[in-house]
Amino acid sequence: MSNRQALSLFLSYLKVEKGLSPLTVEAYQRDLLQLAEFLELKRRSLLTARRPDLLAFLEQLTANMVESRSRARKLSALRHFYKFLLLEKNIKHDPTLNIESPRQWKILPKSLALAEIDEMLAREKSKPQDPALALRNEALLELLYATGMRVSEVVNLRLEDLNMQASSAIVRGKGDKERIVPFGASATARLEMYLRDSRPQLGRTRRSALVFIDRSGTGLTRERVWRIVREAKADKKASPHMLRHSCASHMVDNGADLRTVQTILGHADISTTQVYTHVALDRLKTVHRKFHPRRSTRAISALKETL
Repeated sequence: MSNRQALSLFLSYLKVEKGLSPLTVEAYQRDLLQLAEFLELKRRSLLTARRPDLLAFLEQLTANMVESRSRARKLSALRHFYKFLLLEKNIKHDPTLNIESPRQWKILPKSLALAEIDEMLAREKSKPQDPALALRNEALLELLYATGMRVSEVVNLRLEDLNMQASSAIVRGKGDKERIVPFGASATARLEMYLRDSRPQLGRTRRSALVFIDRSGTGLTRERVWRIVREAKADKKASPHMLRHSCASHMVDNGADLRTVQTILGHADISTTQVYTHVALDRLKTVHRKFHPRRSTRAISALKETL
């Protein structure tokens, strides 16, 4: 069996049996093609790769400054691929066995302060642009922050998915899994204004089932959403993923339990959500250092003198 045949079988398995989204399948394909190119230099194929070959591949990624989360994702793709080949009896041994995952979340997710989010909305409102677009962008920013939706989820959000009376939406996440996500009064108000005053103007020439559309009445692309979020911040240092992290970390800061945050974000494993406890812990440490009477080295020295 050739590399191409093995990849084709695996990708079909992901689409048909696992029901993964096209974007996820593309990510698997990219990672495996990258490995295949690396193995060619060693005169090996995907089916003849050994554990040392995969370790060398991961070491090369590290040397090229690929961050730990990306390396962990690539290793996960390899594990799924070789597990599939083993089950199909196309290989006799899994070369990914006993390969430790790179440490994930070494760098904590970057989130925005509430004041920064308020500034982004104010900046969007004050821009010299079409009022219909300004309303759309404000509603988009509010909804991303209120729900923690991924870019792919918000661009595919349909009008029928919204329940404005309940201030909630049906969101289709990874693996086409559905979840109900609530949003607050601020996002509800912005959405209602957009749907009432802005969207009918944007959709004059074409009817669309999608919530967020452009001037031609067609849905927004992922790239367009990224650009809207980035340009809403004065220093351009913002992204939809930062709004997702901000949504989660602010909820944890205010006492939300991890299971609730996991459900809202659509994490398959709560271990992914647990990173936000570290974010909250950092904030708690800062508050403790600022206000606790025993916070300073002077206090520690005074305590030692009494012992």
